[in-house]
Amino acid sequence: MSPAQLRQAFDSDAIRAGRGVRRALGAAVRGAVRAGRLAPGTRLPSSRRLAADLGLARNTVADAYADLVAEGCLTARRGSGTRVADTMTILPILARSIAEPSGAPGYDLIPGHPDLTAFPRAAWLKATRRALAAAPDDALGYGDPRGRPELRAALADHLARARGVYVSPEHILICAGVSDGLRILSRVLAGRGARNVAVEAYGPRSYSALLAGAGLKTIPLPLDTHGTDPVPPDGTDAVLLTPAHQFPVGTALRRDRRTALVDWARQTGGLVLEDDYDGEFRFGRQSVGALQGLAPDCVVYLGTASNTLAPGLRLAWMALPPTLVEETVAAKGHVDSCEVVSQLTMAEFVASGAYGRHIRAARRRYRDRRDALVAALAQYAPQVHLIGTAAGLHAVLALPPGTEQQVLRSATREGLKVAGLSRYRNESSPYAMADALVVGYGVPSDAAWPQALSALVQALS
Repeated sequence: MSPAQLRQAFDSDAIRAGRGVRRALGAAVRGAVRAGRLAPGTRLPSSRRLAADLGLARNTVADAYADLVAEGCLTARRGSGTRVADTMTILPILARSIAEPSGAPGYDLIPGHPDLTAFPRAAWLKATRRALAAAPDDALGYGDPRGRPELRAALADHLARARGVYVSPEHILICAGVSDGLRILSRVLAGRGARNVAVEAYGPRSYSALLAGAGLKTIPLPLDTHGTDPVPPDGTDAVLLTPAHQFPVGTALRRDRRTALVDWARQTGGLVLEDDYDGEFRFGRQSVGALQGLAPDCVVYLGTASNTLAPGLRLAWMALPPTLVEETVAAKGHVDSCEVVSQLTMAEFVASGAYGRHIRAARRRYRDRRDALVAALAQYAPQVHLIGTAAGLHAVLALPPGTEQQVLRSATREGLKVAGLSRYRNESSPYAMADALVVGYGVPSDAAWPQALSALVQALS
């Protein structure tokens, strides 16, 4: 694509006004790559040359290139310049014949983690070096059980801007994953004499097991066509739910139900445990703010780097009501159990803006994958449709009645690991949904996704 073509690809008014130029330039290059006008391996003009040709600041072009490198659309190596990467495009997926023979290597579509090949290794390494260079000597000793103050301060700022969570750094506790956080909170609830915790009718069964391990009984919440009805029955001490993007069904908790849940908590003294596992990834509209922003005094907010970066980092966080901090720290233990270098690196990664840039690039990648899934279903499997909001790293595919097990067997023959919705039903729940498939489109690499999608379409057809 020539500089003249690039100039035509984005709004000239944006250039004159100085607004949105970086985003528009990135979109133009990305569109050319996905449409096949820029082939893999094509070398792009240097940032200096393109900036001069387009009449832009060099930093604007360099930043647009950096965004595209971060999302895997381009590669940049010293001595070889900036080139188009070997990355997936949408059009070839839709053009493939579903009659192609199976026997391809297996693909994991079980939701649970992001595309690990997209972990920002170079940016993370840079953040580690900066963090260690700036860290005081005592940072390497036994630390505050709440976690490193640098990370808690960075998270407090980020969560306020990105998720509408308003919390003091002193009221944030770092833990080794959401499961670890729930284990700690289970001890707190049991220590307070709690007996019953309401949970969603569909969700991770391991969470119910964690609560049961602390002697707490789980009570499934009612389910209807609008999703979970979060107001629990009398005698409930706490509620655990995923309001921004229900896992796995994918619905967002309605405004009236959010208000009713907060009213319940304030009237009864109950506690709301908010699992915001993928709140950073919402497509097509602004993210639904965290429930914690409505009631910081009675909502425990749980966030994690497992879906935004990698579960192997073992980094998660809780924003606690002030009255709960002392008990929660005591339940965790008197020594910080989370590895300190990762905490220092994460603090630098967030504070420098690298975390936000990574999330924006990842959001575009996963949005494109979901769009490709929607288009492929419309063309090859029109009897299947998506339910839930356009968000997150997985999608729920509503199937014709009575076909879930048949589709799962077909998927296995196509070399796919995929889960039926029934897999996530709470064992004690009387509420059941129709047959559906839960597809984790965030898991495969960019290179593997087109083949995984083709195999999925074959299984559904």
